[in-house]
Amino acid sequence: MGIVVLTMKAAVIELFLVLLVTGIHSNKEMTKKIKRPKFTAPQINCDVKAGKIIDPEFIVKCPAGCQDSKYHVYGTDVYASYSSVCGAAVHSGVISNSGGKILVRKVAGQSGYKGSYSNGVQSLSLPRWRESFIVSESKPKKGISYPSALTYSSSRSPATKAGETTKVYQKPSVPGTTAQPATPMQALPTTTPKATHTALPKPSLSATSATNSPRPQPVGHRNQEMGEMDLWKPGSVLLDAGFVPNEELSTQSLEPVSQGDPNCKVDLSFLIDGGSGIGKRRFRIQKQFLEEVAQALDIGPAGPLMGVVQYGDNPATQFNLKTHMNSQDLKTAIKKITQRGGLSNVGRAISFVTKNFFSKANGNRGGAPNVAVVMVDGWPTDKVEEASRLARESGINIFFITIEGAVENEKQYVMEPNFANKAVCRTNGFYSLNVQSWFGLHKTVQPLVKRVCDTDRLACSKTCLNSADIGFVIDGSSSVGTGNFRTVLQFVANLSKEFEISDTDTRIGAVQYTYEQRLEFGFDKYSTKPDILNAIKRVGYWSGGTSTGAAINYALEQLFQKSKPNKRKLMILITDGRSYDDVRIPAMAAHQKGVITYAIGIVWAAQDELEVIATHPARDHSFFVDEFDNLYKTVPRIIQNICTEFNSQPRN
Repeated sequence: MGIVVLTMKAAVIELFLVLLVTGIHSNKEMTKKIKRPKFTAPQINCDVKAGKIIDPEFIVKCPAGCQDSKYHVYGTDVYASYSSVCGAAVHSGVISNSGGKILVRKVAGQSGYKGSYSNGVQSLSLPRWRESFIVSESKPKKGISYPSALTYSSSRSPATKAGETTKVYQKPSVPGTTAQPATPMQALPTTTPKATHTALPKPSLSATSATNSPRPQPVGHRNQEMGEMDLWKPGSVLLDAGFVPNEELSTQSLEPVSQGDPNCKVDLSFLIDGGSGIGKRRFRIQKQFLEEVAQALDIGPAGPLMGVVQYGDNPATQFNLKTHMNSQDLKTAIKKITQRGGLSNVGRAISFVTKNFFSKANGNRGGAPNVAVVMVDGWPTDKVEEASRLARESGINIFFITIEGAVENEKQYVMEPNFANKAVCRTNGFYSLNVQSWFGLHKTVQPLVKRVCDTDRLACSKTCLNSADIGFVIDGSSSVGTGNFRTVLQFVANLSKEFEISDTDTRIGAVQYTYEQRLEFGFDKYSTKPDILNAIKRVGYWSGGTSTGAAINYALEQLFQKSKPNKRKLMILITDGRSYDDVRIPAMAAHQKGVITYAIGIVWAAQDELEVIATHPARDHSFFVDEFDNLYKTVPRIIQNICTEFNSQPRN
């Protein structure tokens, strides 16, 4: 009996010990679970801005598709808090367009945010913003607890994950006010309903032909619409149900407007094909391309400005450089452009742009390169080479985008074979883009933007009017006389007016000579056109003999010795008689030093001497007038010869 009792006691003790051990083990497991809870990163939409989240540091999960340009990003590396969190993450390369987890840390506001293109996202520039943030890989730091539910600054939570809870920041009530009961019109949803996307039906070919009456087509030019595949994606997004709270409206009113990318300060004209031959659908794709370019350029007063000219039979300005000062307004305006129809008269359009578009009244800024991008469906119905040459001589950089050029059996209809290479200032492919199909046009957005913004390589922006050091060598001898000397100075002023004058553009200097020589002003003395013209007026008549050879040597030493290496050197010598000294050796010295010399003779000047002084060929560099009062007539010819010579020189 005793043995049985002892056995039972032992079993009880053993059971107690087992339960005790099991309980302790269970407790440890539970403790472990409590101490190490599994962290789940909140998921947010692509359009959530960092400024809407109050938390100073947090980890979130971004969905796929945040590379889309509609999710605006401001800055590079450090982003303004008005940026899309996930868009900034894609731009910085922390995640790809397929989404993923990121760590976001708020930092102080910056005085300037620089836009850039990276990882398929074009970020915008911004002068300043009140708060910034930095994006990095989602590696939690030791000792920091990251929120599993984000705190938003508005009663509308942008979170979309089902069942996610968010803390809401309540706006404090104002003392002395009574809360009004909510009416059905005032009620707001606690969560944002998902936007409804309604796809518009694609027009059938039969419907298209029924609604679009055919127009006369240019001979040999394509008149068929594109195939059944439609690149245009019609659709509309309905507004979210509910009403926008006052807090949201006040935030929208503070939306930053980009000043534009200062690294791409160009004045840009797009010449778009509105002829009947392009068809309705291709015209829409052309507009969509312009919208993408406008978005990628980051339009603004400190960066690129863009206008559009549409051509058909005759060109017309849709809007000029100063009409729209940001990318969003520009895109809205592009959507509203309607097709003009008619032929594809590209040459006429280029002439129109040269004469009318790049004026101060239309927003031309002077210091920014002028760029014209010509889009052509197939080929032009008129000639473009001469019009393009005149445009280049006016300082316009011509780019050609040709889409679906002529195939072998269509080349007979092309008025100027190889027209694109004839139109641009270089034949190295920089200024011309040939797109095989309208389906591939969107692929040229980034290559074009990169070239247009590469101001160092815009060789045509270095024109005959803005790239020279011009030294006037003026005869002040007794035979000229005071009245005629003032006429000569007016001639010098008229020539100077034609050039773009600044420290970095064309510079003007002047020497007056008799037996002796005098430096009136050097190249570095004045850097604006008004100052130059005033300086010319102040030149006093000297009177004396005529030592032209000595004057050329003096100008080489005192003027052109200080010319900039990358400047063209032009000497314009004006005399009314034969020189008392030899001009051959000084003239040869000028030619050997690369100084292009123009000799202008009046009344008693010796024609043979003018031809010795002038750079070869003399017929292009020497001019003679029989009266001082006829000097003004030579100005257009001299300018034309300067520009023709400039454009004939290889600048590759």
